[in-house]
Amino acid sequence: NMAARTRLPLLFSRTLPLYKDLKCAHTEVPVKPPAYPPIVPSLTAKSKSARQRQAEEQVKKICASPVEEKLSLITRVQWMKFVVYPQTFARNADKWYQHFTKTAYIPGLPEKFTLGSEDLMGMDDEAFADIRSLVTNVILQERWHMKKRKPFLFRVQEQTFGPLLGNLVSGLTHSLAKYNPQLLLCSLDFNPQVHFYWRRGQRVIPKGHRKGRQEPTRFQIDDCPHSQIRITQQLKQFTALEDSCAAEVPEVPYAPNLMPLFRRQYDNHIFTGSKLPDPACYGHTQFHLVPDRYHRDRMANLQQSDQVEVFLRANGIASLFAWTGAQAMYQGFWDREDVTRPFVSQAVITDGKYFSFFCYQLNTVALSVQTDINNPRRNLMWGTESLKLYDRVEDGKVLGLNDGVIKLLVQFLLNQP
Repeated sequence: NMAARTRLPLLFSRTLPLYKDLKCAHTEVPVKPPAYPPIVPSLTAKSKSARQRQAEEQVKKICASPVEEKLSLITRVQWMKFVVYPQTFARNADKWYQHFTKTAYIPGLPEKFTLGSEDLMGMDDEAFADIRSLVTNVILQERWHMKKRKPFLFRVQEQTFGPLLGNLVSGLTHSLAKYNPQLLLCSLDFNPQVHFYWRRGQRVIPKGHRKGRQEPTRFQIDDCPHSQIRITQQLKQFTALEDSCAAEVPEVPYAPNLMPLFRRQYDNHIFTGSKLPDPACYGHTQFHLVPDRYHRDRMANLQQSDQVEVFLRANGIASLFAWTGAQAMYQGFWDREDVTRPFVSQAVITDGKYFSFFCYQLNTVALSVQTDINNPRRNLMWGTESLKLYDRVEDGKVLGLNDGVIKLLVQFLLNQP
């Protein structure tokens, strides 16, 4: 009996659960706030993670800065960069410039501009006759009444057609101010300086102490149009921002120095032609004169007739991208903070007789490798072929004056927000 009594506690424990007070309740474990800040890479170490954190801190600093300081931070380091010349005789330069600026070219003009339009913002036939008379008088003044000596070598455009274009722009701007209120408050600049600096693509450094590293490819445009009109309000967009995603941009797989372009090192500039406090901070229309080396007949004799329009398209793409991109940067947008609304500008390129019209819509400035990966936006440019304004001047008369070109010029200047 004693042996049986001693076994009872041992057997009794097998029939009962081991944890009597166990309760199955769904309760969340309270999360304790961390007692220490998160571990981040050092800012001073020589490592990839440290370099990445330095870049992130720099981006945060630029985003939090005001516009003037932001431009200074973006342009202060003078790296070697490719200098893009708007007026270049490189073959097929327009394709290269489209790739550098991520611009899709659309032949023709937007729907609001038509070559044979009879509706000129309320202008009647008498008002258009006055404009036509003004254009005729400007041409006769420079091509018939003025007695000038033979111009200096390679300064024919500057001394002959430069004054003609200047008088034409100032006269039309003054005459059309009654139909476009923005022209009353506009700023008309002659021989302004326009600069733009950006990054697009990357390359592997071939030699030196940084051999094998990747660095972004940098570009700079230094432009000097004949004249430009700046206004206080932004022009309306030609098309929706999302419509540009389907446009095609030529892909150039070669290095820019094969175009050829050349790398230089000097101050980086972003400038619209006016300083930041200027209220007329939005672009309206630029006017460009082709250089003296640009001769249609000579290019035809050299069997380069296909490059006549290529030169003009390249000029329009580079000049309008630089001007419109600088306007966007003046509003605080940059590579890491892309534009939230399109920016629009126009351009007229002429040699005194032939006129080409271009419209540009900037949809993105995020062109670097880091920001262009998932960016479907494209910049858009519309353009016409060369249109002859008149045939010749004979016996004090302008023969073959093209009313369609005058109407298109008036439509450009009457475009308003």
